[in-house]
Formats: sequence, C-alpha cells, structure tokens
Amino acid sequence: MLRLNCFFQANEGKYAEALEAAKSLTACSLNHEGVIAYDVFESATRPGIFMICETWQNGEVLAKHAATPEFEKYVGIMNECGSLKLEQFEF
Repeated sequence: MLRLNCFFQANEGKYAEALEAAKSLTACSLNHEGVIAYDVFESATRPGIFMICETWQNGEVLAKHAATPEFEKYVGIMNECGSLKLEQFEF
C-alpha cells in the first residue's frame, strides 16, 4: 500500500478556491480503482494550510489516478492557488 500526504499552502486570498478544488478532487478520487482512503484535512493551527491524505493499493493504481482528467484539472487549480508538498510512504 502507498500513503500520500499532500500539504497545501495557499497564496493570499486563494485558500477557499484551492480547498474547493481539493474537495472536488476527493469526491472524484473516492471512485477510482484501488483507492483505500482519500480525504482533506484543514489545519486548526496554521491558516491557509490543508492536507490531502491518500491511501492506495499500489503504485499502478496511483499512476492511473494521476493520469485522470479530474486530477489534472483540480491539481492544476491548486497549483495556481499556492504550493503543494508531497510525502509518500510505502507499507
């Protein structure tokens, strides 16, 4: 299994737009083959920060997810609204 923690830092005035994109991506991703868990968490202590936490069966299904049109659309919006940092763990 693979776990991804994707941390997002919003540019000024862009948090709400990025969070909506993250929620839309989450809704789509929960239907993708091989997803075990996928959710968005907002920081309670740092304004403008949220994290997408994903768990996938393997790298093959993760690659298919990353190649979907909705992934490209919503990650593109998030990249326009701030910066993403990815941590990946295999277990």
